[in-house]
Amino acid sequence: MAHPKRKISKTRRDKRRTHQGLSEKAIAICPNTDTPHLYHHAYVVDGDLYHKGKLAIKNYTTNAQ
Repeated sequence: MAHPKRKISKTRRDKRRTHQGLSEKAIAICPNTDTPHLYHHAYVVDGDLYHKGKLAIKNYTTNAQ
């Protein structure tokens, strides 16, 4: 196994990690239902499943509880 030859200080470690922050997720508004949703994801509105603004499955029910 590889081992570092010298201890990396907390400052040096933290400087390296400054660019690893999370960014906010982009949220889209459906032009047909005016519902906010994540890009490239299907979403449920009033029991119907939509994807790309089009009705994908009517009377959709999820299995998650």
